[in-house]
Formats: sequence, C-alpha cells, structure tokens
Amino acid sequence: MTNRLAAATSPYLRQHAENPVDWREWSSEAFDEARERDVPVLLSIGYAACHWCHVMAHESFEDESIARTMNDGFVSIKVDREERPDIDSVYMAAVVAMTRQGGWPMTVFLTPDGAPFFAGTYFPPTPVHGMPGFPQVLDAVSTAWRDKRAGLEEQAAGLVEHLRSGAGLSARHTVAPSPTDLEVAVEALARQLDTTHGGFGGAPKFPPSMNLEQLLRHHARTGDPLSLQMVERTCEAMARGGIYDQLGGGFARYSVDAQWVVPHFEKMLYDNAQLLSVYAHLARTLAHSENTVLAGLARRVTTETAAFLLRELRTAEGGFASSLDADTDGHEGTFYVWTPDQLVEVLGADDGAWAAQLLAVTPGGTFEAGSSVLQLLEPVPPADDARWARVRAALFAAREERTHPARDGKVVAGWNGLAIGALAEAGRILERPDWVEAAVVAAEHVVGLQVLEPDASGRDSLELRRVSLDGQVGAASGVLEDYALLADGLLQLFSATGTTRWFDVAGQLLDVVLERFAEPAPAAAGTGSETRGPLTFFDTPAATPEGEVPLVVRPADPGDNASPSGRSAAAGALLRYAALSGSHRHRVAAEAALAVYPALAATAPRFAGHALAVAEALADGPREIAIVLPAAPDPGGTTQARADTLVREAWRSGAPGAVVATGVEGSTHPLLADRPAAVPTAYVCRGFVCERPVTDAEGLRSLLQE
Repeated sequence: MTNRLAAATSPYLRQHAENPVDWREWSSEAFDEARERDVPVLLSIGYAACHWCHVMAHESFEDESIARTMNDGFVSIKVDREERPDIDSVYMAAVVAMTRQGGWPMTVFLTPDGAPFFAGTYFPPTPVHGMPGFPQVLDAVSTAWRDKRAGLEEQAAGLVEHLRSGAGLSARHTVAPSPTDLEVAVEALARQLDTTHGGFGGAPKFPPSMNLEQLLRHHARTGDPLSLQMVERTCEAMARGGIYDQLGGGFARYSVDAQWVVPHFEKMLYDNAQLLSVYAHLARTLAHSENTVLAGLARRVTTETAAFLLRELRTAEGGFASSLDADTDGHEGTFYVWTPDQLVEVLGADDGAWAAQLLAVTPGGTFEAGSSVLQLLEPVPPADDARWARVRAALFAAREERTHPARDGKVVAGWNGLAIGALAEAGRILERPDWVEAAVVAAEHVVGLQVLEPDASGRDSLELRRVSLDGQVGAASGVLEDYALLADGLLQLFSATGTTRWFDVAGQLLDVVLERFAEPAPAAAGTGSETRGPLTFFDTPAATPEGEVPLVVRPADPGDNASPSGRSAAAGALLRYAALSGSHRHRVAAEAALAVYPALAATAPRFAGHALAVAEALADGPREIAIVLPAAPDPGGTTQARADTLVREAWRSGAPGAVVATGVEGSTHPLLADRPAAVPTAYVCRGFVCERPVTDAEGLRSLLQE
C-alpha cells in the first residue's frame, strides 16, 4: 500500500512511497496536523543518490514496528534536499549547531511551529558504535515532549534566535576582493595542496571544481606558474584515478581516500557540469604548451564528460537529470568495478591480462570482495591506442549489460544552468556545435517549462520553479542559486549562439534577483548611523510564496560548497550581464555581492572558489569582445569565413570572465550597437577602456594577450 509520497514530483520522495511510515511532504497541512494532534514533527531530509539515506530507509522506514512508533507519536515529513535546498540549509545549520557535524540523511525533530529542538543524521535500528538506536531516539523524544515540553520549546526558541542572528548579517566589508586578497587566497590554497596526489586536504577528497577555475583565471590574469601547476596536478590525478569513469566518462561525487582511487559512486549533474568547464578551460590553456600529454588528456576528458552528460543524464524532454545513484541492486559501486577474471571473460586471456595491468585491476582488489575500481595511472603508449580503443569499447559494451544505477530524473533549474553554460562554452572552445545545440535544447526546455511569465491570474512578474519531472513542473519556487545559475548559463549560451532571446531572459531573471533576493544589510551596531550597509543576498525572497510554509530562518549562506552559493552565483551572473550590457547597476550589485569574500579569501578559500573566480574576472576587467559583421550582402561568401575566424580566436582567449557578443552591424544589443563594420570587425574593451578595432585573428589575439 502506497503512502502520500507516491504523487510527489521528487524521485527521492517516491522511493519512500511504499514505506509503512505515513509520510507527508513539507506543507502547511502537515504542520497543522502536528498542532491538532499536539505531537512533534519528525523531519527527514536526504536525496536520491545518497547511499546512507537508502540504508536508513531499509533498516528503519521499512520496518513495521518503527513505522508504527513514528506514526503514533509524530507527524513525519520527508524532504528532498535537492528540491528544497532552502529547507535543507536552515535545518542543516541547526544540526551543525547542535551536533557540530552534519550530513545526510538528516533527522530533525521540530515543534509544530517548525523550531528544531533535537537533531542528528543517520541513526541505526539498534545501538551500535556508541550511537543510539532509532527506536530509542523516538522513545526519548516522545517522553521529553510529554514530560519536559517547556524546556524543549525554550531550547528550540533559543536555537532559532541563534540562527537568525547570523543569517544575512555577514557583510562587514564594502568592497570586493582586491588583487592582494586574490594572491593571499592562492597562497592559502598552495599550503593546503596535496603535492603528491593533487587536490586540497585529505580524505574524503572532493573535486575542487570552483577552486580549479579560480586558479586557472588567476594564472591567466597574472601569469603565476604555481596556480597552473596546482590545476595540472589535480586535474591529471583525478582524470587518471578511480573517481573518473575510465569507460563511460564523467566523475563520481568524491573519493573516500586521498589518492582518488575509490569513489563514492554517485554521479551528480552539478559536479560534471562544473568539471566539464574546468577541463575545457585547461585544454584551452595548454593548447599551445609543451605539455602535450596533459593537453590531450584534458581535451579527451572534456569530450568524454560531455558525452556522459548527453548519454546518461539528458532527459527525454532535453533537460538534464540530477544524478545517478551510487547503488545498484542495493550494493554500492557494483556497476563500475571489475575483477581480473571478469576482464578475461570479456576480453580473452591476452587482452584481459593487459587491461588488468593498464587499469590497476589486481587479484586483491582496490574495492570490496576483491574487485577493483578502474584507474588509468599512466598514458597509453601511442602504439597501443588502437588496442585500448578496442578493449575500452568491449568493456563498456559488457558493462551496459549490467543493471544500471537508478537515475534521479528531476530537472533542477540552477544545475541545468551550469550544464547549459558548460556545454555552450566547451562547444565553442572545442568546436563541437552539437554540444552548443544540446545546450539550446536544454535551455528551451527549462525556460519553456519552469520560467513562468506574468499573467492575468495575478502573477505580476516572472517566476522560476526549481524543478520539473517528466515534463511536469514542480511546486517548489526557485531559490537564489536557480535564478542566478540559470541566468549565467543563458548568458553563456547567448555568447555562443548570438541569440538575443537568452540574453533577454537572463536579464529578466536578474531583475528578480535584485528585486526579491538582495537587500541592504543593517548598519553596524554602535555606529549611530541610520545608513544601510552593503547588499546582503538571501537564498529566498522576503515574502514567502503563496501556499508555502514560512521558514523559521531566512537562509543566506555565502559559502560555496558542492556548487556555487546563491550569493556567489549572483555575483557571477550580474558581472557577466554587466559586461555584456554595460549596465552600471548590475556591476555595482556584483561588486556588492562579492563584498563578504575578502575574509574568506584569507581564511577559507576552499569555501569561496566560485566567488574568487568571479573576483578574478572583476580584477581583469572583465574583457568585452564584440564581433560585428557587415549588414550588406556578401556575394563572394567571404564575410562569414572571416567572421568565423574572429569568433574562433575570441573563444581561444583564456582571459578571466571574458564575454563574447556576435551580431550584424546595426544590432541594438548594447555590446554591438553603434559599431561600424565594413568587414567583420572585433572590438575589445577592458575596464571601461576600448582598444582599436581589428579585422584579423592575429590582431585580436594580440589584444587579448595584453
């Protein structure tokens, strides 16, 4: 018998539809019932690709006895953190405040008004390793609610006040990170670099996508060799390790060890979209270097990661799904790992033994039960290229016969923005128009379905819905990261295609960002001034959308984590729009969004990677490249060829945050307007100063290298 979650738009919630738990979605009706029954709310938060979420579901939520206790003593609410990151952010902060650690599955007990009073993460069904069993936790909370209600409510109120006191008030600087701040950030990253295996810090080790982009931009802006060396070491180690799928392309979420050998096998859209950009930019940076092996590797990983996105995550409607699960048939990683005997079975004795040596598949194994995660620790000798291609194709085909990991098919607006921008830009850099076209199709799907135009029903401005599934839009409103990341992706798509529709929609999305998510911070206490401080960017609007439950705290976390924070994403989109439009308002807002990051540059640059990458673009100008074609007909057919040469040269530039606009003479687009072009002509501006127009690739290259 199914419960209420069977009708959810979230695949994660649907995974729990057969639980005997009387789950509810996050709704006012659920909290109303808690008040009527006078019981606490049990809030469980996770996501579809989370291994330990599956474990707790199997151990506890599928258990009839535990479910009965939950149903009798609580109103149980299940939330997909990917669908509702705002809820997740508020209660993760509460979990960390109470336990000094966080993670998923997240288990939080709330008053009927939503105030948290007890929290944890995974609870086993019976006590183990010093952790209480989940039934014990349920009994203890029920007893405390009955016998010590006043104390719990007082504790909850104090915690909420603590969370509110820090929300949105972190802006103590008034200017964006300076070039000196950016140097300090690079020095801090260098101290944390794993000089043997790449990456920063120890196990578990996550792909530092945003910091790699920051370092590439810093190298491009300053010529600093150390920045590029950190990127090269990390990108090569990841691409050769088990965190990268050596057969199908694409990266797993993280490595459980410091050597990139054994991944946590889930594959996320946001990771692969960001890493697609990083490897494309590295391939561009190394295109004319002496490091031809790494340049080729970066180009190959870019190509294979794009292929993974299009093959495994593209939905029937043309958007991109959120993730692939870590588990197959209840076991983690079984789709990806191999034993020597399995290689021989597929390839025969000679090729099987050769592949085992090449791919580090050992009799003892690097994973569970003698199996190994495939690694490609050394370049394949050129003489063996054909053999490797044959072996790889055979192993991939054999793996396709295995049970595939489940896919979370929901289309998240912000993460699709990352994918749209990455495919558009990588397609231009590597001259793959099919990738650009895939980005166009994804943009048409997301904008057509999830961007709601003003209408006569009472919606007075554009609204963005965070998710859709199978062509059906979800109810959850977009948060700041959705508006900003989708806008940024559409601006990159405009640059890649010249289609002004994407520029216009991005501008509308950013209007909403500035109207609903950005507010002046209160003046510092004790100043005696009524002057408001710099802009604070909140993750949610001030007004709760109609029909949604108000959160006890309005979240405003500036830190970059697995994907850009809403605030740093807004800074990037606003700066890109300012460069493409010449809008002073958007540039000022971008600088205001960056004003909290000078302190993080020195103390925690790993949690400000995207913001610091945007700051590198700001420090560089950013550069504006306009390529204007003559309006007159071209009987000889040479105009387009000359224009293509200029466009190709523009996309070869590694200038941090450079923007490109292409159009015909007479265009009204701000970067193209009033610029004559008897022949295809490139105009380059930087820091409010424009260079002389050029009409050949060599001249454009010279301007962009200055």
